[in-house]
Amino acid sequence: MRLKDKTVLITGSGSGIGKSTALLFANEGANVVINDIDEDKGQETVNEIKTLNGNAIFLNGDVTQPDSVSNMVDIILRKFGYIDVLFNNAGISGIGKLHEIELEDWEKILKVNITGVFLPSKYVLPSMMKRKRGSIINMSSCIAEIGLASRASYSATKGAVLALTKSMQVDYAPFNIRINALLPGTIMTPFVKNYLQTSYKNPDEAIEKIKTRQLSKELGSPEDVANAALFLASDESKFMMGAPLYIDGGATFGKDA
Repeated sequence: MRLKDKTVLITGSGSGIGKSTALLFANEGANVVINDIDEDKGQETVNEIKTLNGNAIFLNGDVTQPDSVSNMVDIILRKFGYIDVLFNNAGISGIGKLHEIELEDWEKILKVNITGVFLPSKYVLPSMMKRKRGSIINMSSCIAEIGLASRASYSATKGAVLALTKSMQVDYAPFNIRINALLPGTIMTPFVKNYLQTSYKNPDEAIEKIKTRQLSKELGSPEDVANAALFLASDESKFMMGAPLYIDGGATFGKDA
């Protein structure tokens, strides 16, 4: 019970990494607030947690809209009194070389992946500052550290999230608030699976090619990232501040001869 009685808000937790993290956190004793723009998927996560005798509620909210985020945080504070952990997990992907990207698509991914970290943090931080405790986990990516073809918009946002994490940590360290970033490699989420199936004539062949990016020669699972998030959420990581945590199968710092 590494998160016993802690209140946790996980954005984008209706599926994939967010959902796996929510299930794990609930199993570790947390009061989990599920947030997603897809109400059906969000409620499904809540139902699974309750089936396992965990404690969870669902709050529909758009992380790119100030009023939506502010209202969501107010509801959580009224119900639980505090927020111990914020996991800024919500995000979208973007495909294409820079000259191929339309401005509308560029602005959308920046809004979701960067503003979607800014707004939840902005509204949660005052309550953490008042209590002088808290952990914020920002979802970056190993793509913030490496070049990858046709990922210009996505890599720009994840690099920004990593830089933001480090800057935030300097500002909020005096309040005993820890802010760290997760940098996953390619994780086999429902989104990635759907992308492979709809974008390639031979999805199995594409998967085998993508596996070669990792020294592990395997893709990660949502549970791999959830376990890393649990470490950052728990007191076990109390000496980690402003740090990137890689869960990438060796993609960032390793290369076969």
